[in-house]
Amino acid sequence: MAQDTGFQDPSGEVLAAAATTFGLLSSAARLHIVWALAEGESDVSGLAQRVGGALPAVSQHLTKLKLAGLVRSRREGRRQVYFVDDPDVVTVVQSMVGRLAEQEAADAGRPRRLRGAGG
Repeated sequence: MAQDTGFQDPSGEVLAAAATTFGLLSSAARLHIVWALAEGESDVSGLAQRVGGALPAVSQHLTKLKLAGLVRSRREGRRQVYFVDDPDVVTVVQSMVGRLAEQEAADAGRPRRLRGAGG
């Protein structure tokens, strides 16, 4: 029997939109791009250098993120400057990645258990 928590289930449209956004962010490269843009604007060359990706690949990732409305760009002279267009997505990305980074740092000092080793 379902417990009444006072929360209503979101609509199918809202869930589909959330799934699409999480799907876009399921790529480590796109997640890294959003993480980098959360710190400030950048052009594609700067992003490619920071995330360690090839220029054409980073450009394709940025196109997908733009189409989804997660980032925007503006022209500055001959270059396109990209920035995050959805601060709520930045909050989610920073929260999750930051938490996992903290967990990794905490685990670094602990002895590692071998998988499959008896308890």
